[in-house]
Amino acid sequence: MDRLISVITPVHSPDPDHLKAACESVLSQDVPRGWSLEWILQEDGDTGVAEKLLQGLDDRIQFHTGRRGGVALTRNLALANSSGELVKNLDADDVLMPGVLMRDIEVLTSGDDIAWATSRLLDLLPDGTTVGFDNDPPHGKLVPGAVLEHWRNHNFRLPVHPTTVCIRRPLVVALGGWMGVPGSDDTGMIIAASILATGFFNSEVGLLYRKWPGQETAQQAHKHEGEWNARMSLINERANALQRAVAHGWTANRFDTTSQL
Repeated sequence: MDRLISVITPVHSPDPDHLKAACESVLSQDVPRGWSLEWILQEDGDTGVAEKLLQGLDDRIQFHTGRRGGVALTRNLALANSSGELVKNLDADDVLMPGVLMRDIEVLTSGDDIAWATSRLLDLLPDGTTVGFDNDPPHGKLVPGAVLEHWRNHNFRLPVHPTTVCIRRPLVVALGGWMGVPGSDDTGMIIAASILATGFFNSEVGLLYRKWPGQETAQQAHKHEGEWNARMSLINERANALQRAVAHGWTANRFDTTSQL
């Protein structure tokens, strides 16, 4: 039986063209021999809008609906409805680049201690042009603590983009999935993962990150200063707690793909 990677996508009132572009980018991915993929589309609500747009395209797509609860809850429901030993995040308005799943699988099954992986992304602007990030880390391993240190020393700005993450299932489940803070669920998750386990940054572009007025991070509520400060404070507090746990014996090898936690 093939090993499985799950691409999980939260959906709420998607732009049809953006969702179809995301779909094409998932279904065109290659995976290594002995692997297969599933794409879990989890709606934030129960209108069935994603299924209406993409129904019948491919049996690798699974559609799920649920209560309204925001992106973190929806991403975690997608995780619950997935089965892969590796879990790849994809937002409904973004585009995976060719080969990214192949690269993620290879690095996370290399026999090394790497438990999560990210990759370079390009912002995809409304006019179709792309812009790179000016602070990418070097290609290679990210040792435990490095992401947190950078985040704390750069005004809570990460050195990698959390929306590109692919992670071993035991690790993300041990963390409780994506953190329940609005607008920063992926930041909270990747910081926690980066404290407990070694990561990897691939300098080859793995994602087009669409910039458009309808995206969540463009909304005014996402930029509210008081709420932003509270989110960062809680993420930092959890990081401190996890660092204390590591000091008391938590180790990265607990999160091997085949480990029984």
